[in-house]
Amino acid sequence: MDGFIHSTESFGTVDGPGLRFVVFFQGCPMRCQYCHNPDTWKPNTGNVRSAASLIAEMERNRAFYSKGGITATGGEPLLQIDFLLELFTLAKKDKIHTCLDTSGITYRPGDSGYAQKLDKLMEVTDLVMLDIKHIDPEAHKLLTGHDNAPVLEFARYLSRKGIPMWVRHVVVPGITDKEEPLRRLGQFMGTLSNVKALDVLPYHVMGVNKYRELGLTYPLEGVSAATKEQAAAARQVILAAYRETRREWMKIQ
Repeated sequence: MDGFIHSTESFGTVDGPGLRFVVFFQGCPMRCQYCHNPDTWKPNTGNVRSAASLIAEMERNRAFYSKGGITATGGEPLLQIDFLLELFTLAKKDKIHTCLDTSGITYRPGDSGYAQKLDKLMEVTDLVMLDIKHIDPEAHKLLTGHDNAPVLEFARYLSRKGIPMWVRHVVVPGITDKEEPLRRLGQFMGTLSNVKALDVLPYHVMGVNKYRELGLTYPLEGVSAATKEQAAAARQVILAAYRETRREWMKIQ
């Protein structure tokens, strides 16, 4: 089976535990205003690769990945779920740690065929990094073009399945840094049993030039990059609400 791949990175350090071989999938339904990879949006384009060729590319540096593994990111890897399943199945045969970086936006619980594929994928997935862009549905829609209901349902699905999950949230000044939604995000996380880590990332403007090269208008023109201090403060708000909710949730289970 072939997939549409934007690019690969041999030594990723921010895409899961340890050093990672990172595969950037082509195609994404989201249009996040702060996206720094707009060149991955268009589906069915990019480099046509087989799953076996990607594993072979990783194997050339296998010695460096003893505490790492392979990460599928994008774009949105779950748009190519059949190819992703084959890639992760091959990786697990080689005892490679597998990590999926996703927005969860493709989750379709009412689709039995999709659900069966997703269940099979989770059998060969060691870790999911779930990007929760905004906890408020309307704010999420303004920020990404989509409601966040599939994202939150996907998080609940992962919790039921017991799949280890890292939550990721980008702090954009004036958009995703308000205390009340941050608390609500922490409260939602507190209802889940599988949260292993929280990455709160400061918004940056490194993708602006890509928009210009592609002839696109940058949606957040004029919005300043967030500082590490702002991200750290937001993380503390989320964590405080998470711990409080988790304590209460455990009492009623």
